[in-house]
Amino acid sequence: MTRRRLSPNGPEFSRLVLGTWRLLDDPVTRTADGVLALLKAGLDHGITTVDTAEIYGRYAVEAALGEALSRDPGVREKIEVISKCGIYVPYPGAPERRTAHYNATAAQVVASAEASLRLLGVEALDLLLVHRPDWLTSHEETAAGLNQLLAAGKIRAAGVSNYLASQFEALSAFVDQPLVTNQVEFSPFCVTPIHDGTFDQAQRMKFAPMAWSPLGGGRLFDPADAAGVRLRTVMAAMAARYEGAGPDALAHAWVLAHPSGPLSILGTNKPERVASSARADGISLEREDWYALWEAAQGRSVP
Repeated sequence: MTRRRLSPNGPEFSRLVLGTWRLLDDPVTRTADGVLALLKAGLDHGITTVDTAEIYGRYAVEAALGEALSRDPGVREKIEVISKCGIYVPYPGAPERRTAHYNATAAQVVASAEASLRLLGVEALDLLLVHRPDWLTSHEETAAGLNQLLAAGKIRAAGVSNYLASQFEALSAFVDQPLVTNQVEFSPFCVTPIHDGTFDQAQRMKFAPMAWSPLGGGRLFDPADAAGVRLRTVMAAMAARYEGAGPDALAHAWVLAHPSGPLSILGTNKPERVASSARADGISLEREDWYALWEAAQGRSVP
């Protein structure tokens, strides 16, 4: 598995990242042994980077990961951990919350990161992302929390998720250590980062973005999704040119091909799908095939 440095002085991660958004949706990965098996499946294919967030699984995924890692310290030594903070929704564990909201105040960023460290059982996060911009907190205030964590060595790098290019620029002005990534939705179904300046900014500032939902949140395999059906049909026709690669590998390869150098986040809990997706690292899509997949997903030809 190819490794990529997110920015000139940023952390080095595997090009494909194991995502944990739906980790607790699968009965197998609701157990510590199941989670550990999934982590090991990733390592078997060189996927050493794990992406999580405090809100995942209604604030339960980090604890599940921590329990799994406690069973095999050797696995923890081989992986890099990314977490995210800043989204708070009502759930049984927080009955005082009335409304879903964002909070990226300095105090909350620090408290959330420290809670993540405890739940994951790690001394430092390799990367902390502010999950979404908090419209009621100044960028300077958010940066103060990130700066405190960086100075204390509790996080090794900081970045954001779902930020507009202008928001990234504004926060960057107040962070002592350059932000290393912006994690955004990107797939053949969702090409917004190509048009809204996100990927242009990444190339100009020389950082690698990260792509969540590279398979369209399951649309690729949904028989009722017209765009997904079109995309799988085109993928089947071109698979022979890529040694029979499956739709998941080709979708990840499509993401990886963008010149901004995105890292692509896997959303599967199944070891066999980890293996098939990992093939993307060895695929270099031909230019016309990349555009053919764009056309199939978008349902139109390029402008």
